[in-house]
Amino acid sequence: MIIDGHNDRVLHHWRGEPTLHLDLEAAREAGFSGGFFALYVPSPKVPDPEEIPYSMPLPEAIPQEEAARIAEELFAAFCELPVVRATSVDDFREGQVTAIVHLEGADPLAPDLSDLERWYERGLRSVGLVWSRPNAFAEGVPFRFPSSPDTGAGLTDAGRELVRACNRLGILVDLSHLNEAGFWDVQRISDAPLVATHSNAHALSPASRNLTDSQLDAIRDSGGVVGVNFAVTFLREDGHNDPSTPISEIVRHIDYLVERMGIDHVAFGSDFDGATIPDELGGAAGLPKLVGALRDAGYDDAALAKLTHENWLRVLAETWR
Repeated sequence: MIIDGHNDRVLHHWRGEPTLHLDLEAAREAGFSGGFFALYVPSPKVPDPEEIPYSMPLPEAIPQEEAARIAEELFAAFCELPVVRATSVDDFREGQVTAIVHLEGADPLAPDLSDLERWYERGLRSVGLVWSRPNAFAEGVPFRFPSSPDTGAGLTDAGRELVRACNRLGILVDLSHLNEAGFWDVQRISDAPLVATHSNAHALSPASRNLTDSQLDAIRDSGGVVGVNFAVTFLREDGHNDPSTPISEIVRHIDYLVERMGIDHVAFGSDFDGATIPDELGGAAGLPKLVGALRDAGYDDAALAKLTHENWLRVLAETWR
Protein backbone atom coordinates (compact mmCIF):
# COMPACT_ATOMS: atom_id res chain seq x y z
CA MET A 1 0.00 0.00 0.00
CA ILE A 2 1.28 3.46 -0.98
CA ILE A 3 -0.33 6.66 0.31
CA ASP A 4 0.91 9.93 -1.15
CA GLY A 5 0.91 13.47 0.19
CA HIS A 6 0.02 15.50 -2.90
CA ASN A 7 -1.24 15.38 -6.48
CA ASP A 8 -2.91 17.77 -8.91
CA ARG A 9 -5.02 15.19 -10.75
CA VAL A 10 -8.20 17.20 -10.12
CA LEU A 11 -6.81 20.30 -11.84
CA HIS A 12 -6.07 18.38 -15.03
CA HIS A 13 -9.51 16.75 -14.99
CA TRP A 14 -11.18 20.14 -14.48
CA ARG A 15 -9.26 21.55 -17.43
CA GLY A 16 -10.05 18.54 -19.60
CA GLU A 17 -6.34 17.74 -19.92
CA PRO A 18 -4.76 14.28 -19.86
CA THR A 19 -3.00 13.26 -16.69
CA LEU A 20 0.78 13.54 -16.70
CA HIS A 21 1.58 11.06 -13.95
CA LEU A 22 -1.57 9.62 -12.40
CA ASP A 23 -3.51 7.19 -14.53
CA LEU A 24 -5.65 5.90 -11.68
CA GLU A 25 -6.00 2.31 -12.87
CA ALA A 26 -2.28 1.91 -13.60
CA ALA A 27 -1.50 3.58 -10.28
CA ARG A 28 -3.82 1.24 -8.38
CA GLU A 29 -2.20 -1.78 -9.99
CA ALA A 30 1.20 -0.41 -8.86
CA GLY A 31 0.04 -0.30 -5.23
CA PHE A 32 -1.08 3.34 -5.12
CA SER A 33 -3.87 3.55 -2.53
CA GLY A 34 -4.48 7.28 -2.86
CA GLY A 35 -3.74 10.22 -0.61
CA PHE A 36 -4.20 13.99 -0.80
CA PHE A 37 -6.03 15.17 -3.95
CA ALA A 38 -5.61 18.93 -4.23
CA LEU A 39 -8.31 21.43 -5.10
CA TYR A 40 -5.99 24.16 -6.39
CA VAL A 41 -7.36 27.44 -7.74
CA PRO A 42 -4.70 28.25 -10.35
CA SER A 43 -2.79 31.46 -10.78
CA PRO A 44 -1.42 32.36 -14.20
CA LYS A 45 1.23 29.80 -15.13
CA VAL A 46 4.55 30.34 -13.38
CA PRO A 47 7.22 29.62 -16.00
CA ASP A 48 9.77 26.94 -15.22
CA PRO A 49 13.09 28.54 -14.30
CA GLU A 50 15.61 28.45 -17.12
CA GLU A 51 18.55 29.95 -15.26
CA ILE A 52 19.99 29.64 -11.75
CA PRO A 53 19.67 31.67 -9.57
CA TYR A 54 16.03 32.62 -10.08
CA SER A 55 13.56 34.78 -8.17
CA MET A 56 9.93 34.90 -9.20
CA PRO A 57 7.56 37.38 -7.56
CA LEU A 58 4.51 36.18 -5.69
CA PRO A 59 1.49 35.90 -8.00
CA GLU A 60 -1.37 38.29 -7.35
CA ALA A 61 -3.97 37.37 -4.77
CA ILE A 62 -7.21 35.92 -6.16
CA PRO A 63 -10.46 37.53 -4.94
CA GLN A 64 -12.24 35.21 -2.52
CA GLU A 65 -15.48 35.19 -4.51
CA GLU A 66 -13.66 34.12 -7.69
CA ALA A 67 -11.65 31.49 -5.81
CA ALA A 68 -14.84 30.11 -4.22
CA ARG A 69 -16.52 29.81 -7.62
CA ILE A 70 -13.58 27.93 -9.11
CA ALA A 71 -13.29 25.71 -6.03
CA GLU A 72 -16.90 24.63 -6.54
CA GLU A 73 -16.04 23.58 -10.10
CA LEU A 74 -12.94 21.77 -8.88
CA PHE A 75 -14.95 19.92 -6.25
CA ALA A 76 -17.44 18.83 -8.91
CA ALA A 77 -14.51 17.57 -11.00
CA PHE A 78 -13.16 15.70 -7.97
CA CYS A 79 -16.54 14.01 -7.52
CA GLU A 80 -16.32 12.68 -11.09
CA LEU A 81 -13.11 10.75 -10.38
CA PRO A 82 -13.39 7.00 -9.66
CA VAL A 83 -12.07 7.30 -6.10
CA VAL A 84 -13.38 6.70 -2.58
CA ARG A 85 -13.59 9.89 -0.52
CA ALA A 86 -11.66 9.63 2.76
CA THR A 87 -13.15 10.84 6.02
CA SER A 88 -11.55 8.14 8.20
CA VAL A 89 -8.28 6.25 8.06
CA ASP A 90 -10.39 3.10 7.77
CA ASP A 91 -11.37 4.25 4.27
CA PHE A 92 -7.88 3.42 3.00
CA ARG A 93 -7.66 -0.14 1.71
CA GLU A 94 -5.38 -2.05 -0.60
CA GLY A 95 -6.75 -2.44 -4.09
CA GLN A 96 -8.68 0.85 -4.21
CA VAL A 97 -7.77 4.52 -4.64
CA THR A 98 -8.93 6.62 -1.68
CA ALA A 99 -8.78 10.42 -1.91
CA ILE A 100 -8.49 13.09 0.77
CA VAL A 101 -10.19 16.35 -0.21
CA HIS A 102 -7.43 18.95 0.21
CA LEU A 103 -7.64 22.70 -0.39
CA GLU A 104 -4.23 23.79 -1.69
CA GLY A 105 -4.56 27.37 -0.53
CA ALA A 106 -7.44 28.57 1.64
CA ASP A 107 -8.28 31.30 -0.91
CA PRO A 108 -11.84 29.94 -1.49
CA LEU A 109 -12.75 30.15 2.20
CA ALA A 110 -14.58 33.16 3.58
CA PRO A 111 -12.29 35.13 5.91
CA ASP A 112 -14.90 34.79 8.67
CA LEU A 113 -14.85 30.98 8.14
CA SER A 114 -18.63 30.92 7.71
CA ASP A 115 -18.30 28.23 5.01
CA LEU A 116 -15.66 26.01 6.65
CA GLU A 117 -18.14 23.62 8.29
CA ARG A 118 -20.00 23.22 4.99
CA TRP A 119 -16.74 22.22 3.35
CA TYR A 120 -16.07 19.81 6.21
CA GLU A 121 -19.48 18.20 5.71
CA ARG A 122 -18.57 17.65 2.04
CA GLY A 123 -15.42 15.79 3.06
CA LEU A 124 -12.72 18.46 3.39
CA ARG A 125 -10.05 17.00 5.67
CA SER A 126 -6.90 18.95 4.76
CA VAL A 127 -6.21 22.65 4.17
CA GLY A 128 -3.02 24.25 2.96
CA LEU A 129 -3.17 27.79 4.29
CA VAL A 130 -1.62 29.11 1.09
CA TRP A 131 -0.29 28.25 -2.28
CA SER A 132 2.65 30.52 -3.20
CA ARG A 133 0.62 33.75 -3.19
CA PRO A 134 -1.01 35.87 -0.46
CA ASN A 135 -4.59 35.44 0.72
CA ALA A 136 -6.72 36.54 3.67
CA PHE A 137 -4.98 34.05 5.96
CA ALA A 138 -1.25 34.05 5.23
CA GLU A 139 1.49 34.61 2.68
CA GLY A 140 3.17 31.92 0.64
CA VAL A 141 6.81 31.64 -0.33
CA PRO A 142 7.76 32.96 -3.76
CA PHE A 143 9.69 30.56 -5.99
CA ARG A 144 13.37 31.45 -5.45
CA PHE A 145 16.66 29.61 -5.66
CA PRO A 146 18.76 29.91 -3.64
CA SER A 147 16.63 31.38 -0.87
CA SER A 148 15.53 30.71 2.65
CA PRO A 149 11.78 30.34 3.29
CA ASP A 150 11.93 33.47 5.48
CA THR A 151 10.32 35.72 2.88
CA GLY A 152 7.47 37.66 4.45
CA ALA A 153 4.95 38.22 7.21
CA GLY A 154 3.24 35.60 9.34
CA LEU A 155 -0.40 34.62 9.67
CA THR A 156 -3.14 37.21 9.75
CA ASP A 157 -5.73 37.21 12.53
CA ALA A 158 -8.01 35.28 10.17
CA GLY A 159 -5.19 32.77 9.57
CA ARG A 160 -4.77 32.16 13.26
CA GLU A 161 -8.51 31.61 13.61
CA LEU A 162 -8.42 29.17 10.67
CA VAL A 163 -5.74 27.06 12.36
CA ARG A 164 -7.79 26.93 15.57
CA ALA A 165 -10.94 26.02 13.64
CA CYS A 166 -9.13 23.24 11.78
CA ASN A 167 -7.87 21.87 15.09
CA ARG A 168 -11.41 21.94 16.48
CA LEU A 169 -13.00 20.19 13.49
CA GLY A 170 -10.15 17.76 12.88
CA ILE A 171 -8.85 19.14 9.58
CA LEU A 172 -5.16 18.71 8.84
CA VAL A 173 -3.24 21.98 8.35
CA ASP A 174 -0.65 21.68 5.57
CA LEU A 175 2.48 23.84 5.90
CA SER A 176 3.80 23.36 2.34
CA HIS A 177 4.01 26.66 0.40
CA LEU A 178 3.82 28.65 3.66
CA ASN A 179 6.62 31.07 4.47
CA GLU A 180 8.75 30.60 7.57
CA ALA A 181 7.06 33.27 9.71
CA GLY A 182 3.72 31.61 9.03
CA PHE A 183 5.18 28.19 9.83
CA TRP A 184 6.26 29.32 13.29
CA ASP A 185 2.88 30.95 13.90
CA VAL A 186 1.18 27.60 13.20
CA GLN A 187 3.70 25.82 15.40
CA ARG A 188 2.79 28.12 18.29
CA ILE A 189 -0.98 27.85 17.79
CA SER A 190 -1.72 24.31 16.65
CA ASP A 191 -2.38 21.40 18.98
CA ALA A 192 -2.16 18.87 16.11
CA PRO A 193 0.94 17.28 14.57
CA LEU A 194 2.70 19.62 12.12
CA VAL A 195 2.57 18.39 8.53
CA ALA A 196 4.17 19.45 5.25
CA THR A 197 2.53 17.30 2.60
CA HIS A 198 5.02 17.95 -0.21
CA SER A 199 8.30 19.60 0.83
CA ASN A 200 11.98 18.69 0.97
CA ALA A 201 15.19 19.37 2.88
CA HIS A 202 16.56 22.89 2.43
CA ALA A 203 20.01 21.63 3.50
CA LEU A 204 20.14 19.51 0.32
CA SER A 205 18.38 21.85 -2.10
CA PRO A 206 18.21 25.52 -1.03
CA ALA A 207 14.90 26.37 -2.69
CA SER A 208 12.55 28.71 -0.85
CA ARG A 209 9.91 25.94 -0.89
CA ASN A 210 12.06 23.55 1.15
CA LEU A 211 12.23 23.21 4.94
CA THR A 212 15.14 24.24 7.13
CA ASP A 213 16.58 21.92 9.75
CA SER A 214 14.87 23.88 12.53
CA GLN A 215 11.52 23.45 10.77
CA LEU A 216 12.16 19.72 10.34
CA ASP A 217 12.98 19.46 14.04
CA ALA A 218 9.72 21.20 14.96
CA ILE A 219 7.71 18.82 12.78
CA ARG A 220 9.46 15.85 14.38
CA ASP A 221 8.90 17.16 17.89
CA SER A 222 5.17 17.61 17.21
CA GLY A 223 4.81 14.03 16.00
CA GLY A 224 4.24 15.23 12.44
CA VAL A 225 5.23 14.14 8.95
CA VAL A 226 7.00 15.52 5.87
CA GLY A 227 5.98 14.12 2.50
CA VAL A 228 9.01 14.17 0.20
CA ASN A 229 8.28 16.09 -3.00
CA PHE A 230 9.43 14.45 -6.26
CA ALA A 231 9.72 17.80 -8.10
CA VAL A 232 13.25 17.87 -9.50
CA THR A 233 13.75 21.60 -8.81
CA PHE A 234 13.26 20.90 -5.08
CA LEU A 235 15.40 17.75 -5.12
CA ARG A 236 18.54 18.86 -6.90
CA GLU A 237 21.41 20.63 -5.17
CA ASP A 238 21.71 22.92 -8.22
CA GLY A 239 17.96 23.60 -8.54
CA HIS A 240 17.79 22.76 -12.26
CA ASN A 241 14.50 21.65 -13.81
CA ASP A 242 16.03 18.53 -15.36
CA PRO A 243 13.75 15.51 -15.92
CA SER A 244 16.81 13.26 -16.31
CA THR A 245 17.32 13.64 -12.53
CA PRO A 246 17.59 10.09 -11.13
CA ILE A 247 15.36 8.48 -8.51
CA SER A 248 18.41 8.45 -6.25
CA GLU A 249 17.78 12.17 -5.59
CA ILE A 250 14.44 11.27 -3.98
CA VAL A 251 16.22 8.62 -1.91
CA ARG A 252 18.83 11.23 -0.91
CA HIS A 253 16.16 13.48 0.61
CA ILE A 254 14.41 10.57 2.32
CA ASP A 255 17.73 9.47 3.82
CA TYR A 256 18.41 12.98 5.12
CA LEU A 257 14.96 13.41 6.63
CA VAL A 258 15.02 9.97 8.23
CA GLU A 259 18.41 10.69 9.79
CA ARG A 260 17.28 14.12 11.00
CA MET A 261 13.73 13.31 12.07
CA GLY A 262 13.46 9.54 12.47
CA ILE A 263 11.67 6.93 10.36
CA ASP A 264 8.27 7.78 11.89
CA HIS A 265 8.15 11.28 10.39
CA VAL A 266 8.86 10.81 6.66
CA ALA A 267 6.51 9.82 3.84
CA PHE A 268 5.88 10.36 0.12
CA GLY A 269 4.52 13.71 -1.19
CA SER A 270 4.99 13.29 -4.92
CA ASP A 271 3.36 16.39 -6.51
CA PHE A 272 2.19 14.14 -9.37
CA ASP A 273 0.57 16.16 -12.17
CA GLY A 274 1.93 19.36 -10.63
CA ALA A 275 5.68 19.36 -11.31
CA THR A 276 8.52 17.95 -13.38
CA ILE A 277 9.47 14.64 -11.78
CA PRO A 278 12.28 12.23 -12.70
CA ASP A 279 11.72 10.50 -16.04
CA GLU A 280 13.14 7.37 -14.42
CA LEU A 281 10.08 7.27 -12.15
CA GLY A 282 7.63 8.25 -14.88
CA GLY A 283 4.57 8.58 -12.66
CA ALA A 284 2.54 6.68 -10.10
CA ALA A 285 2.91 3.45 -12.07
CA GLY A 286 6.65 3.72 -11.38
CA LEU A 287 6.32 3.86 -7.58
CA PRO A 288 7.53 0.24 -7.22
CA LYS A 289 10.85 1.45 -8.70
CA LEU A 290 11.19 3.96 -5.87
CA VAL A 291 10.31 1.35 -3.26
CA GLY A 292 12.93 -0.93 -4.82
CA ALA A 293 15.53 1.83 -4.70
CA LEU A 294 14.77 2.40 -1.03
CA ARG A 295 15.08 -1.32 -0.34
CA ASP A 296 18.44 -1.32 -2.12
CA ALA A 297 19.45 1.62 0.10
CA GLY A 298 18.90 -0.52 3.20
CA TYR A 299 15.29 0.08 4.25
CA ASP A 300 13.70 -3.12 5.53
CA ASP A 301 10.03 -4.12 5.29
CA ALA A 302 9.07 -2.39 8.56
CA ALA A 303 10.73 0.89 7.51
CA LEU A 304 9.22 0.74 4.02
CA ALA A 305 5.75 0.25 5.49
CA LYS A 306 6.18 3.43 7.53
CA LEU A 307 7.45 5.44 4.57
CA THR A 308 4.81 4.21 2.12
CA HIS A 309 1.66 4.41 4.24
CA GLU A 310 1.87 3.88 8.00
CA ASN A 311 3.20 7.35 8.82
CA TRP A 312 0.40 9.02 6.86
CA LEU A 313 -2.23 6.82 8.50
CA ARG A 314 -0.86 7.58 11.96
CA VAL A 315 -0.80 11.35 11.55
CA LEU A 316 -4.28 11.34 10.00
CA ALA A 317 -5.62 9.27 12.88
CA GLU A 318 -4.09 11.71 15.36
CA THR A 319 -5.50 14.75 13.52
CA TRP A 320 -8.96 13.81 12.27
CA ARG A 321 -11.93 13.68 14.66
